Amino acid sequence: MPHIAVKMFPGRTEEQKQEFAAKVVEAAKTILGSSDASLSVSISEVEPAEWDARVYDPEIAANESMLYKRPGYGALAQS
Repeated sequence: MPHIAVKMFPGRTEEQKQEFAAKVVEAAKTILGSSDASLSVSISEVEPAEWDARVYDPEIAANESMLYKRPGYGALAQS
């Protein structure tokens, strides 16, 4: 039952977001063995000026031990 929540800067087209979600679903089905019916994907746009407060600090840095891919920016890039 994965729900995949993606946060990104604004600027992608609806077509790009749809294509991304479709590819994430296909990867989850192939790699995790999930069914199409069990998957959901959401995409939230976050303004660059709000990124640290809304995403980086509370979701990335605060959950460092859960990261499977570290960001190449911010304090975690250097550790």
